[in-house]
Order: sequence, then structure tokens, then C-alpha cells
Amino acid sequence: MDTNFAALAVKALEWVPDGARIGLGSGRTTEAFLQVLGERVRQGLRIRGVPTPSGSARLAQDLGIPLDTLDPDEPLAVTIDGADEVEPKTLNLIKGWGGALVRERIVAAAARKQVILVTRDKLVDRLGQRGKLPVEVNPFAVAFVRRRIEQIPGGIRPEPRHKDGQVFVTDNGNWIFDCALRPLDDPAGLEALLRAIPGVVDTGLFLGTAAVVLVAEGGKVRELRSARPQAATHHTVYVVEAVVPPRPVQLVWKNWPRGLSTRS
Repeated sequence: MDTNFAALAVKALEWVPDGARIGLGSGRTTEAFLQVLGERVRQGLRIRGVPTPSGSARLAQDLGIPLDTLDPDEPLAVTIDGADEVEPKTLNLIKGWGGALVRERIVAAAARKQVILVTRDKLVDRLGQRGKLPVEVNPFAVAFVRRRIEQIPGGIRPEPRHKDGQVFVTDNGNWIFDCALRPLDDPAGLEALLRAIPGVVDTGLFLGTAAVVLVAEGGKVRELRSARPQAATHHTVYVVEAVVPPRPVQLVWKNWPRGLSTRS
């Protein structure tokens, strides 16, 4: 196992309490964590894992890690996951290069804490620096969503993801657009624009979700912590289309209280 991955996996175990239900994400760092977690389970650690992608579920089963499903009455103690980009000043993330972003979002929301495992190369000054943002799309709306994304200012170029010569289909039966983009000045504004497009299921922008990011470099791990959920302080508002009603709207009041005038 890579020394950085091994160091991250061992450190991440500190966030896993005995007897807990935990979320299991995706990616190479999470796979390394599952290897170490499986060994600890064989030594007596009692946990139940809720995996996000089917690949993590299969690996966990092979390693003897008990699996569970989401339970609205019992929050997950923590979810351990990876990321494709991390902005150290805010702990905002881009995720989804592995294709499991929707389930990762759900499991992160169901957990009391999200702990992210990355190597030093995933740290960026601004989100989008590595040039790709995944957006999950309902297959029925692929052409429509593509046109709408192309209308967003900033020159975003969405391309359907392919794997082994075929269109990549997520565990949820959706497509993914890999959107080429430049570093983002306003990720929250872009997130709002993308989510407003009918047919967009989710985006790879995970803003304010991470409580802790563990960063490995040279076999050593350092912690980046968030004191509170990150909130956007500025939004750039774009108008892509405007629809004007063809005629004034007439309000009809029914059962107006007697003796109360409608005139000012």
C-alpha cells in the first residue's frame, strides 16, 4: 500500500468509535481506509458501514466489514471519504470524479461529521483549478441540460463521461457531464445556477460539508479543520433567461371580511 494512503487510513481510524455506524465513500484513499478498517474489524472493532458506490460495498464485504443501510432514526457517527479538490482556506470540495457524488452527498448529510482523506496534490488555491467539475444528469434531460450549462457565463464545456467506450452510467442510472472550467471565483453562485436547471440531479461542488480534511505528504498526515459550516459571503447573479407574463395578473379575493375596505 502507498505510504501516504496507509498513513491516512490509520489516522482516519481515530475518528471511528467502537459500535458506530459510519459512511464509506469512494476513491483510492477510501479503499486504503477500508483495507485497514477490515483488519481492525477482524481484531474486534464493532462497526457497521453504509457504502456509497457499489464498488465500496463489494470491497467492504470482501474484507468482512458488516454493512448497513441509512436509518433516519440513527445518524451516522462519521463518513470517511475522499475528494478530488480541496480548498484549504474553506475546506470546500470538488468530488465526483469517481462517479458516486449523489450517494456521497446523501451519506455526508446523514452523518454527524464528514472526514476527507487526500494527498497533497488535491489541495488547490481555488476550486476548479484541476479543470473538471462533474454534474450528474437525468438521461431524459441530457441534451436540454447540456444547452443550459453552455449558456452559463464563464465558458463551461460539458461533455458526457465515457468508460470502456460506452456512456458512463452511475449507480443511480444517471449520466455525468464532466464540465471543463477555469478556477472559480464564486463556487456557490455556480452551484445555484447548475441546481436551478431541470434535469440536473447533483453537482460535484461540496461546499461547507467537510469538518476535517486529513492531508498526507511524505508519509505524514496533517489535519485541516473547519470551525463551523462554510457559508458563501458573495453570490454573483446571472440571468440566463427571463420570461415575462403576457398580461397583468388579476387577483381575485374571495371571502373578504365584511366591512374591510380594499382601498388604501
